Amino acid sequence: MWVEDWALRAACKNEQPDQLFVRGAEQNKAKMVCTGCPVRTECLAEALDNQIEWGVWGGMTERERRALLRRRPAASWRKVLETARDRETEQVSVEA
Repeated sequence: MWVEDWALRAACKNEQPDQLFVRGAEQNKAKMVCTGCPVRTECLAEALDNQIEWGVWGGMTERERRALLRRRPAASWRKVLETARDRETEQVSVEA
């Protein structure tokens, strides 16, 4: 299920923005905030679909997001990520 009001549930909602919009090795620290975030997928889709250029979103840096956008420039990332998450959920259910 897709969460429309994802920002309210984000693991970073109480973080200082300066900690998420960093450069270099500091980006790895910022990405750690995303680990286990319940709305990581929604956050990443937001950044990709709106081509947000700065900061860590959904556990990815701007460089990592640009690489995805080059591979699939016309994709609806919400649809791509939602479909992938649904498939993963179905697979886990079948294995259980």
